Amino acid sequence: MHSASGRYVLAFNGEIYNHLDLRAKLDGSNLYAVAWCGRSDTETLLACIEAWGFQQALEAITGMFAIAVWDREQQSLLLARDRLGEKPLYYGWQGNTFLFGSELKALKVHPAFEAEVDRGALSLFLRHNFIPAPYSIYQNIYKLPAGTWLEINAGDTEAVPQPFWQLSAAAEAGAAAPFLGNDTEALEELEKVMLEAVRGQMLADVPLGALLSGGVDSSAVCALMQAHNSLPINTFTIGFDEEQYNEAEHARAVAKHLGTNHNELYLSANDALNLVPELPRIWDEPFADSSQLPTHLVMQLAKKEVTVALSGDGGDELFGGYNRHFHAPRLRRKLGWMPGPLRKCVGAMLTTVPASVLNKSLGPWANKRGMALPGEKAHKLGRKLRHVDFSSIDDIYASLMTEWPSAHAVVVDGYMPTNLLDTRGSWPQLEDSVERMMALDAMMYLPDDVLVKVDRAAMAVSLETRAPFLDHNLVEFAWQLPMHMKQRHGQGKWLLRRLLDRHVPSKLIERPKMGFGIPLDQWLRGPLRDWTENLLDEERLANEGFFHPAPIRAAWHEHCHAGVNNGYRLWSILMFQSWLEVQ
Repeated sequence: MHSASGRYVLAFNGEIYNHLDLRAKLDGSNLYAVAWCGRSDTETLLACIEAWGFQQALEAITGMFAIAVWDREQQSLLLARDRLGEKPLYYGWQGNTFLFGSELKALKVHPAFEAEVDRGALSLFLRHNFIPAPYSIYQNIYKLPAGTWLEINAGDTEAVPQPFWQLSAAAEAGAAAPFLGNDTEALEELEKVMLEAVRGQMLADVPLGALLSGGVDSSAVCALMQAHNSLPINTFTIGFDEEQYNEAEHARAVAKHLGTNHNELYLSANDALNLVPELPRIWDEPFADSSQLPTHLVMQLAKKEVTVALSGDGGDELFGGYNRHFHAPRLRRKLGWMPGPLRKCVGAMLTTVPASVLNKSLGPWANKRGMALPGEKAHKLGRKLRHVDFSSIDDIYASLMTEWPSAHAVVVDGYMPTNLLDTRGSWPQLEDSVERMMALDAMMYLPDDVLVKVDRAAMAVSLETRAPFLDHNLVEFAWQLPMHMKQRHGQGKWLLRRLLDRHVPSKLIERPKMGFGIPLDQWLRGPLRDWTENLLDEERLANEGFFHPAPIRAAWHEHCHAGVNNGYRLWSILMFQSWLEVQ
């Protein structure tokens, strides 16, 4: 679409939630008269760019977006990505040709594209199970970081993204000017801001529903949606036959209380096996968050009934809900004194007993302490104890975000590029170490793992997902809240829980946090074992030339024969191997 004057031509993926307010603002201005042709947010966005300029328009809009604008007058290309990174945007030079697009598969069909794997990006992938921005799996192709824009002029061979909004700045500003009201006032303001976000994202001319896990975040979104909707909203849940991973019963109870039209689907190992060959097509660069499997299936379920689905993504990052936000300080207090040799010995002992046995034997103890899947957590802690100095929370956090220690050594010609975890001078300047972890989660884990998972899984079935927690007005308010309103009495999301109490009885919500995990370790030893063995064949790995076979084969042997849960570590190798098969 082009602007009224013809100067700007726009390609746009996403939604502008406040576009009607922006239209009213433009119509009320004496400086710019608009002759509207329709009611689309795309037309509104173009009018804003023409009236205010590109950067001011970006600062004015609320939404999720990847934007490309050709300025005919200046003969320049302008690219931008939304504040939190909900929508993807790739770009880069291939020879003298500049390419950009929302998907790598679109870039790959261009004759100039050279599909050379970036060994540094591959090393980062093994470290994190995802490839963090600005890198992609291909050399000289980059992800535009969240909240930035880029200008390309004729003859340019490089360009530096410029921020129009930064999570780190929002977090620092919130800490510098915190919310000064009491708990009641904070709760009222949270409900007001969150309700505005939910209402804005419920505007749609197509069927709309919500993804419901039964946890705090998705339940809060569904509760506000249902409270302001006269008809039952559609809600969707995935369950598992394995009880320790199954949250479907909790979601069903919340849905019944709210009165939603609830839909659920149970995922088996055979379902996973059938879906695995499709994963490289859905995520067109290697991606290894194993919850991608149930995420894609819940999107398929939702698409049968709706075209737009709201989710609770972002709540953990804003309100301190991840287990690591509690465990990292505790680990430092309890293990920071321990000498290195003793720490390694304890780590080896923790991984000796199979995780499944620990889950059963420690289950009652763990439930009393709000902990799910203690066996998996014990094995993860055991691996970390061998490699990490527990005297620093920052070191603990970096370790918790690392699957393969020395990942670059597993990759042939691997190396570790400049990245957020290793450049601590670029971390948000926050005094509270837990707040710092939360901000780092929102800067890297959220856009490069969570939102990649959700966006690609949904787009593969032509479903649009929206995340009210990622409305930047709500994000900025959340960062103004002091930590005692987020974590209290050993719980995260304290204030958000109080908001949910107004709509859902706490007994339906209060339970150990599970996440959206799958029984990956069991499936790799069972129904996925032949598939895994084929992809991890030693001769195959050596011939392909991307990985050194020895550490991978050792991890696989430990997983199969020593009761060690290396599932998440192996999943990254398997996802790369699966991706490589279809290239």
